[in-house]
Amino acid sequence: QALNVWAHRHDVPITTLNALRRRLSALKGGRLAARLHGRDARALVLSDVPGDDPRVVGSGLVAAPPAEAALPPDLPESLARLFVPRETPPSATLPFTVVGCLTDAIDAIEARASTLGLRVMRWPSRLDGAAEEVGATLAKALVATDVDVVVAGGETTVVLPEEAGVGGRCQHLALSAALALEGHARVWLLAAGTDGLDGVGTDAGALVDGASVERSRLMEQEPAEALRRADAGRCLAASGDLLNTGATGTNVGDLVIGLRGSALAALSGAA
Repeated sequence: QALNVWAHRHDVPITTLNALRRRLSALKGGRLAARLHGRDARALVLSDVPGDDPRVVGSGLVAAPPAEAALPPDLPESLARLFVPRETPPSATLPFTVVGCLTDAIDAIEARASTLGLRVMRWPSRLDGAAEEVGATLAKALVATDVDVVVAGGETTVVLPEEAGVGGRCQHLALSAALALEGHARVWLLAAGTDGLDGVGTDAGALVDGASVERSRLMEQEPAEALRRADAGRCLAASGDLLNTGATGTNVGDLVIGLRGSALAALSGAA
């Protein structure tokens, strides 16, 4: 937990964080596969990582990494002490089948929208980078396009201040999008984790629209300040935009769905 807090405050890339998790874990980095001692087994993988690489999914539970990662030079001594030298596990990689991934989720959204006669724009790349920037970019694209639905997926990042508020990367993305959507009618953007959990708390993410900022300010919340404090959850709670699904039992990353008013008739009929 201390490692996660440090990583999020220092904008550590997820690949580096996963490599550090492998060094701490009794199961990651191929150690789970090694504990089977050659028994006949196959891994069924739900992937939330680019490329669906089994060495990366779950920080490599069922596949040994290519090499042990070095410790970052700026890692605090209190954390560095956790990484005691230990014997390298035998190289063990299970046969695996990817049974679900982010592409599957986006494909399903696109297919469902198409059956309703909606025009879909699929975001050309996997989402990554700063949640605040990604949210603004997606919202501006939603306002500018003439399609009915914009769908994207991936995992963004939020650099946490020393005294972070409540929320998560999807809520941070959604609140940033709300600022870009302010004043625009009949546009909505949903950002949520497919596992039903987003950062601190029990919410999956948020569904914002062109009036979200106004609603939050009526409740004496300032979205820009909430983003600065990494406190998007409190602001979105005030505007009534949080999305709570409960745990879904799966995880293939985060999804963002933008919707324009032209799609409402089709959705109403489907409901």
